[in-house]
Amino acid sequence: QLQLVESGGGLVQPGGSLRLSCAASGFTLDYYTIAWFRQAPGKEREGVSCIGSSGGGTNYADSVKGRFLVSRDNAKNTAFLQMDSLKSEDTAVYYCAALRRPPIQTRFGIVCPANRYEYDYWGQGAQVTVSS
Repeated sequence: QLQLVESGGGLVQPGGSLRLSCAASGFTLDYYTIAWFRQAPGKEREGVSCIGSSGGGTNYADSVKGRFLVSRDNAKNTAFLQMDSLKSEDTAVYYCAALRRPPIQTRFGIVCPANRYEYDYWGQGAQVTVSS
C-alpha cells in the first residue's frame, strides 16, 4: 500500500523537544517534496515546513522559524521534523505530505503549495501536545 507513516508525537513540556518521522511505504521519496502541516483544535490546517527532494531547499513558517528543522534521509525513505523550544501554541496534530512536483524556486528559497489537495500522499497525523 502506498502511504506515509508518521511517528514521534507525544506530550512534552514547554521548552522541550520532539522529533517527528515520516516514512514512505510502497514508494520512494527521492523525487518528492515533503511538507509538514499542523492543525490545532478549532483551527484550519496550516503549513509548517517543507523540504525539496534533494534536501537542498527548505521553507519554514514564521511561527516556527529558528525552532524547527526539517530534514530527510532519502536512503532511509524518511523525512523528519525536529521541533525544539516547543510552545503551548505548537500543540496540534502534525501531518506530513508528499508532493510529486518540485517546489517553486525563488531567490529567497523554495515555496511549497498551501493547498492540501495538491499533495499526493498524506500521513495519518501525529499528536503533539505541549503542556506543563
